[in-house]
Amino acid sequence: MTTTRTTARERMLLARDASRSIALLSDEAKRDLLLAIADAIDASVDEVVTANADDLTRGRESGMSEGLIDRLRLDEARVRALAAAVRDVAALPDPVGRVLDERTIGGGIRLTKVSVPFGVVGAIYEARPNVTVDIAALALRSGNAVVLRGGTAAQSSNAALVEVMRRALKGRGVDPEAIQTVDDFGRDGARELMHARGIVDVLIPRGSAQLIETVVTESSVPVIETGAGVVHLVLDASAPLEWAREIAVNAKAQRPSVCNAVETVLVVRDAAERLVPEVAAALVDAGVTIHGDEDVRALVAAAVPVTDEEWATEHMSLDLSMRVVDDLDEALEHIRTYSTRHTEAIVTADEANAERFLAEVDAAVVMVNASTRFTDGGEFGFGAEVGISTQKLHARGPMGLPELTSTKWLGRGAGQIRA
Repeated sequence: MTTTRTTARERMLLARDASRSIALLSDEAKRDLLLAIADAIDASVDEVVTANADDLTRGRESGMSEGLIDRLRLDEARVRALAAAVRDVAALPDPVGRVLDERTIGGGIRLTKVSVPFGVVGAIYEARPNVTVDIAALALRSGNAVVLRGGTAAQSSNAALVEVMRRALKGRGVDPEAIQTVDDFGRDGARELMHARGIVDVLIPRGSAQLIETVVTESSVPVIETGAGVVHLVLDASAPLEWAREIAVNAKAQRPSVCNAVETVLVVRDAAERLVPEVAAALVDAGVTIHGDEDVRALVAAAVPVTDEEWATEHMSLDLSMRVVDDLDEALEHIRTYSTRHTEAIVTADEANAERFLAEVDAAVVMVNASTRFTDGGEFGFGAEVGISTQKLHARGPMGLPELTSTKWLGRGAGQIRA
């Protein structure tokens, strides 16, 4: 089946209507629905990969960066990983109906605070077809309908994935209008989605800092802000060389295009001569270009000069900024200045410095002696993630099922009136 060709607003109204029936599905029905979606994705690998090839061709022709090309790419393994992630979400506990608080007031009125679906979740993102499946699965498992705007770069891939999922819903007797896309309306569709207050309950942007800023600034729909990842790794004076080297390479080079990849390494001066040459050599061997300050360039012949702008840059490529700082105080000051409050990490054998770092760094996730690449909904046990929230209201850090619910109070009385 195909998405109804109406207007963007009409599609959102269809999602609103469908959300009422989705909210009433039982735990078992939602689980079975997601398993049907996973099976449908597995059965449609060729269809999805073929559609994705169109997007990759257009991306290369338009000069898209390799980082974005990597995010856009869907091969058989990645499509099957999408299906596996849906199954993981299906296996998670139902986030709806949890009793969060109970009390008695007014001479016997029983109050219960329970978790409930938002209703309609909107998402605006770019060049990330995996998000199409992740957010749809999380939305449905938490009893919500979803409206997607996945961007022109991934339009063919997103259309194929939405088609597959809507067919699965219809095959299970569930209203397929619970999954909507406004991709074919282009920027007008995104604008309609941002202004659909009263129809869409919450909007989640994922993508570049510019996209997120646009949505936060222009949207009249409440926004859960996900942030760009200017992520730092501090190598303390006591950092074990092997840990420093392996964590730095993993955090930067395993998948440089994602938001939890490290962008800046700060090395405490007392350890610079011991750590910088070794860590830099391992990074260069992994294909990384090091943009270093004067101290770094004195120790690393292959380093190129860093610019002031690069301290605030999310490279999303095999480029990394590196600086020698006098002490942990200066490292913390640098992080306060340039952090996007996504993920920050330190490698240290000093327990006091580790605890200080955990306490003082203001970020959604703070790591000690571990790669920043662990900041991920799947790694956190959420099955998939809606995004990584860098704000402080409602949700912070990797967002899973509970973050797609709100609450309501249920009051059960027996004729009480307020005096």
